[in-house]
Amino acid sequence: MDAVRVALLREVLAGAEWLQATRRFAGALRRSAGGRGGELLLLGSAAYEPWHLAAHLDEEAARSGLPELSPTLVRHRVPPAAPAHLSVGLDRLREAGRGETLLVVLGRTGPDPGAELLERVHQVRRGGATVLTLDGAPEGAHREMRALAHEALSVPPDLEPDFDLVQHLLSAAAGEPVPPAAPGRGRRFRDQLSRLAEQLTAPPPDRW
Repeated sequence: MDAVRVALLREVLAGAEWLQATRRFAGALRRSAGGRGGELLLLGSAAYEPWHLAAHLDEEAARSGLPELSPTLVRHRVPPAAPAHLSVGLDRLREAGRGETLLVVLGRTGPDPGAELLERVHQVRRGGATVLTLDGAPEGAHREMRALAHEALSVPPDLEPDFDLVQHLLSAAAGEPVPPAAPGRGRRFRDQLSRLAEQLTAPPPDRW
């Protein structure tokens, strides 16, 4: 991350609306992943694989002592000889059910997810899993996928921080272990994001 983007991050820490929306969504993710003992499944589209978010959630899980935030990345295509943690294919969704969480991440570009993916996510929800969606598409796009979600976060395309930066903020907020009503939460979260601004130049964990 370059100095301009770090400076931008610091500038918006004072309570931008999109930051508050990200925190609320992160709270829903943390409660769902930690409340019922099931796996957190992370799924992209055929055109967008959210390994970046997978890496940072995994890192945040270790840093915050919340192993339930470490996701299983579900992939549309598994290359030959992929390591075990990168070898989970779409068949895993057939097993998803009550107690598990599916986070679907769709990027800012690329085609709609398609009927097959929508049907898979619908089956996951029908099986009792909690479905959350994160996307950076224009308003009106991905409406069917958002409609399947128990919680959805849409990042406006004209939002100045890019989609990767929002994913950094989401993983940081998901690891914030302060109860909602605790005094001083806002300050602690701003301190956490300030530290994050210094860490964003680091590469993702080696296993990703």
